[in-house]
Amino acid sequence: MERVEAAQARDTREAGLRLGSRLRAGDLVILSGELGAGKTTFTQGLAESLGVRGPITSPTFVIARVHPSLSGGTPLVHVDAYRLGSLAELDDLDLDASVEDSVTVVEWGEGKAEVLSGERLEVRIERTAALDAAAAQGADDVRVVEVRAYGAGLAERFG
Repeated sequence: MERVEAAQARDTREAGLRLGSRLRAGDLVILSGELGAGKTTFTQGLAESLGVRGPITSPTFVIARVHPSLSGGTPLVHVDAYRLGSLAELDDLDLDASVEDSVTVVEWGEGKAEVLSGERLEVRIERTAALDAAAAQGADDVRVVEVRAYGAGLAERFG
C-alpha cells in the first residue's frame, strides 16, 4: 500500500501524475472519498501522465467520458458512479468493452466497479485536519491518498 499526504490541490494532482505514469491499458482504478476530497483533481494528474485530451472534469452528469490519447497511447475512460444505483446501471454503460484497451478510472466506484476486472487499484482520498507544516503553507486540511493493489499483476507493479 502506498500512502501520500497532499497539503495542496497540486499535491493531490502530483500523486495522480505519479500513479498514472505506471498505468497501462487494462488497468482499473477505483477512487473513493467524500465529496470534495480531490478525486477529480487526482484524475487530472493521472490524465496528464497518460497524455490524453482534456479537459478532465467531473463526469457527474454525463456519467462517463472517453479521453483519447494525444499521441496514440492509451485512452482514459473516466466514470462517475455517484448517481448509479446498482450494478445493473453500471453494466448498462458497457464499460467492460473498453476496460481492456483503456485505463479506466471510476469515481465513487467502491462496491460497484470491482466487477469490471479481477485486478484493480483502489485509491482512497481522505481529508484530515491540517498538520502544522501544512497549515503554515495555507492548507485548511490535508488529503491522505492511499493506494491499494488487488490482483497479482498489479500487486507486483504497485506493491
